[in-house]
Formats: sequence, C-alpha cells, structure tokens
Amino acid sequence: MISQTAAAAMRAVLEGAWYLDEPEDIATYSYDGFLPEFTPDAVLIPESADQIAQIMKIANKHNINIIPRGAGTNICGSSVAREGGVIMAFHRMNKILEIDRESMCAVVQPGVVNADLQKEVARHGLLYPPDPASMNVSTMGGNVSLNAGGPRGVKYGVTRDYLLGLEVVLPTGEIIQTGGKTLKNVSGYDLTRLLCGSEGTLGIFTEITVRLVPLPPAKTTLQAAYADLDDAATTVTAILAAGMVPTTLELMDRTVLDVISDYGGAQFNAQAQALLLIEVDGDKDLVNKQGERIEALCREKGAIAVDRAHTPEEANKLWQARRTAFGAVASMRPNCIVEDATVPVKRLPEIIRKVVELTHKYDLKIAVLAHAGDGNLHPLIMTDLRDKEEMARIETMLKELCEAAISMGGTLSGEHGIGIAKSRFMDMEFSETSLNLMRGIKRVFDPNNILNPGSFL
Repeated sequence: MISQTAAAAMRAVLEGAWYLDEPEDIATYSYDGFLPEFTPDAVLIPESADQIAQIMKIANKHNINIIPRGAGTNICGSSVAREGGVIMAFHRMNKILEIDRESMCAVVQPGVVNADLQKEVARHGLLYPPDPASMNVSTMGGNVSLNAGGPRGVKYGVTRDYLLGLEVVLPTGEIIQTGGKTLKNVSGYDLTRLLCGSEGTLGIFTEITVRLVPLPPAKTTLQAAYADLDDAATTVTAILAAGMVPTTLELMDRTVLDVISDYGGAQFNAQAQALLLIEVDGDKDLVNKQGERIEALCREKGAIAVDRAHTPEEANKLWQARRTAFGAVASMRPNCIVEDATVPVKRLPEIIRKVVELTHKYDLKIAVLAHAGDGNLHPLIMTDLRDKEEMARIETMLKELCEAAISMGGTLSGEHGIGIAKSRFMDMEFSETSLNLMRGIKRVFDPNNILNPGSFL
C-alpha cells in the first residue's frame, strides 16, 4: 500500500485530478490483453517529463512500484501491477511533436496511437512501417517498450529498426537523452536499442524519435488458397528463396477460416485447408512483375486458387479475413491464449507441423495464424481458464512448443514480449550467465527495483 505521505506528494505533482485511487477508476487498469488481473493501488496520469521525474523521485524514496502502461493491448502481462504499486498511464501525453520531412523522422510522445502517426505521416508522403495488429489502439510508448512488430515486418522490420532516439526518465528520477535524428550514431553503448523491448523495466519514455521512409507508390495484394497446410508453408520459403521479399506474407489455417466464415460470413474455397495473404509494394512496374511471379509460384507449389486485387477496395476485401481473425477466434471460447514463438523462416513448415501434432496430442482447439514471412507463429489456443484440467494440458503443450522452437534455432517471442506470460521459460533460451547480465543491467538502471518488478527477470 502507498503511505499517505507518498500519496499526498504524488497527488500534489499531478494537481489532484490525475491521481486516481477510487475502485471504479482503477478497475480498468487491473488487466491488459493477457488473462490474469492485478488491481493497482492507484493510477497516475502525468502530462510531462518533469511531472514523471518528480513522481519517480517520490516512488524511489518510498519504494513504490511504478508500472508504465500504454493502451494495455499487450498479451504478455507486462503492464499490470503484478507485485502491487501504481500504474502510470500516458493518454495525456499524446502529441505528435514534429514531422521532419527533410530528416525523414518524427518526434512523438508515448501516448500517440500508432495508426494516428501512420495517417499523419502519410499526408507528407511518408511511411512509418511498424504495424502491429493493435495499431488502431496501441500507443508508441507501448510499441517501443515491447519492440512491436506486425505484418509488414517481413520486409520492413520491427519498431527497433525505426527507433532513432528517446527521452527517458530513469527510475531514480533523472532525465536522459539517447540517440537523436541522425541515421548513424556509434557514440558509446547503444542505449536506445537496449531500452527498446525492455518491457518497462529500465525507464519511462517521454519522447520518441522514429525514422520514416518514403510512402511506396504502388502495391498489390494476393490471396492464395491451398488444399494442404504444408503446401502453404513451403510456398512461403519458396517465395523468399526466389529472391522476393513481400511487404507481408500471412498464413491462416482451416480452423481460422471456418471461424471467420461463421463470424463475419466470409466465404472460402471448400477445399481450402490454408490461406496465404501476400502483399508487395514499391514501384508500379516492379510490383506488377513480382505479383505475377508470386502468383505463378503459388500455383506451382499447389495453390488451388489465387485471387489478385486490382483496386484498393478489392485489396481491403482480401485483407478483411486477416483483420478479423483474432477477434473471430477469440469469440469461440471464454478465453484465447496467443503464442508467438518464432523460428528461422526455413523451419516454418516444421514448426507448423509441430503445432498440428500438439493439437491432436493434447486434444486442444488451436488455430494457426502466422506472420509467415518472418517465421513468427501465432497459434491461437481457444480455452476456458476455469477448466483446470484443460489448462494443465495447455501448460504442458506450451512448454513442448517452446522447446521445439528453441531447438530449431528460434526464440520464445518474436513480437509480443515475455512479461509474465513466458518468464518461466526464459532459461530455455538463455544461460544463467546471460540472465545474470540482464539482472545486472536492471540493477544499474533501477537499484531499488521499483520499475515494473516481477516482469521477465
């Protein structure tokens, strides 16, 4: 619990109204996109780096846990008060501070919604590539905290690849600057990249500088249906091996397609056991040629039908299935666990076969969704947390899946983060020496362990 002295000091910094501790006010902040709930002692909503610095000094003095939180869309449990303390939310710090067209970058506050930044830079003929599925809700601060990716990751990469600089408030209250607007910067340790993906354990972002790229002049979208899931998976590796790098390369299995049909009425080939959604962007002539090559390659690898969009409306129609996939699957059972183990792309068919095997082995309902072009798998496990026997089977299945991904040279998480969802599996991927190095870094930044304690470390 927060002492009256500390609460009064924080309330004074926030001028009263932005310090919330009534049960009805803090209930919304007791959960995120993950499943368990943890009620915080209070919620703080600052409007400046100076306010945050003052709050962190108070928290450090009184040993109060602070948990940074964006929109709460993460699905690893990294923005909940799992060891008590207060949530710090950033929806008042939601300004796009600058779009520097000459330097091809933008400066934003942490509460800016990803899609809002995308729309604004597009008006200047620019693109901010990272596009998490939650982009219409998730914030830039949360995206940086979790190094968010998205469907465009296969060509453009993830948040870290576009992060140039940060203004950061440390747990002890000091404000530091890392990086800047330059595309090259090799001065000292790369603190910017260290902080990106740190899941709110090292510092609080108050300004974020990101790199932008020219908006591609053209794009084309294809949807390929397969009678065999393995054929769809091997097509992915064939496209990349042929020297083509699509903007997006998404895979959905028959379970997803059936749920989407029931959920939104979309219709798919009755023989289809899998679907690939492929998008290519760039110069118009190149886009057309790559579209033709990819269509031919899909057919060569066993596609029973290939649809190609010729207008933005047709492209949106093809994308509709992917956009509704998670919501559709999540509607089928009380709870849906979303995994994101990731493997080298050439091992994608193998890890998909493993998921199918585990589905039958443990008698579970699992839909296969994947950012297939970068080996990022998203098995959607439909369940009910109240069913303890089924949850026990899921726990065993998850451990076996993570072991398989690691054995293939993969990683526990490609974009969702570790949080509390997969902290128990960290020693599969990292040696004790590596984990102790991470703990040492945490102690340097946060000697009293007040910032997001109980996370993956």
